[in-house]
Parts: sequence; C-alpha cells; structure tokens
Amino acid sequence: MSVIRRLPRYYRFLLELKNSGELRVSSHDLAAKMGSTASQVRQDLNCFGGFGQQGYGYDVPKLFEEIRVILGLEHDYKAVLLGVGNLGRAVINHISFENHGFTLMAAFDSNPSLIGTEIRGMTVRDVAELEEYCGVNRMDAAFLCLPKESVEQPGEILYRSGVRAFWNFSHFDLAMKYPDAIVENVHLSDSLMTLRYRMNDSRSEDKA
Repeated sequence: MSVIRRLPRYYRFLLELKNSGELRVSSHDLAAKMGSTASQVRQDLNCFGGFGQQGYGYDVPKLFEEIRVILGLEHDYKAVLLGVGNLGRAVINHISFENHGFTLMAAFDSNPSLIGTEIRGMTVRDVAELEEYCGVNRMDAAFLCLPKESVEQPGEILYRSGVRAFWNFSHFDLAMKYPDAIVENVHLSDSLMTLRYRMNDSRSEDKA
C-alpha cells in the first residue's frame, strides 16, 4: 500500500520531466525529487516490472505511460460531487478531474441558495434529484464534500445506484457501512495534526 501511495508522486515528477523535454532520468535523480533513496525508487518500480536499464536509467515518456496505466488513468470514470459549499466549490474549481481519470458529471446540494447556481459550466442540482439522476446516468464514483451528519442518506442512494468508489471528505465511516466499497478518506484535520506533531518532534530534536 505504501508503494501505491507514492505512485502519484512519481507520476507528477515524471510529468514535469516529460513536459520539460527530458528523455531519461536516473533512480538517483528520481530519489532526490521524492526525498527518498535510489534503492527505494528501484524497489518501488520493481514491484511493477522495473522498467529501467542499468547504466541508462529510466525512459521518461515510457515510465510515465507505464505509471499512468498502473494508476488506471487511461480509463475515464464518471463521478458526481455532493456538497457545493466552500469545500466543494474549492474541489470543483481547483482539481483537474479530467487529468486524473474522472469526468465530473454533476454536482448536488440541499441548500436552496446554491441549487440552480453555476459552477465550472455545471448547474448545481437539488440533492432530491440524486436517485433519479444516478438511475438514468450510471456513476462510477462519488466525491462527498458533506458534513458527517449529512452523508448517510445520500450515501445509501449512491450505493443502491451501484456506486462503489467514494472520495470522502466527511468523517462518516463509509468503509464500515459498505465493506465492498472503495473509500479514500480525506481528513484535512488529520493532516494538520500530523504537521503539528512533526513540528513538535523537530523542536524536541533541536533541544536534545
């Protein structure tokens, strides 16, 4: 699992190299970008076939394409987003879904002041229309930008409609309720606390 967590970083760095016209890269150069070691890079990539040549390194366009395939980015998955408050709007406006293998088909909210408004070319729909919409348009994934107490009912609708993949910004435990679903939880407060821990740990080391 830790290797899978690192693959998007390899993808980003290789995209930068590809866009700058670089044709090859060594494990040492990739390690420097990853804040890792050359042996860790080789070990990670060997999990999926290696791709490198001794004395040459890695072919940037080829390795980029291989990782793109491993991440499934050659497929296009349809998704809906629930919750168009500040967080939801930020997600819609600042994440390039099309570059990450998703097409955002529709956005839903229950707030009357948001329903009917436009965002990135989409009209925000009433969440009361969610079941009908998903019944007509089969969705592959859902992005949940809702508070915990608002997730259960639309979550059930999505699950009944065949959605089995959730990008979950709420604190609702979807994986417990739907064990066969793929759930990627995003807890911003957890990340902030990790930052605080690392800051505190660094200060402790400085005092030692």
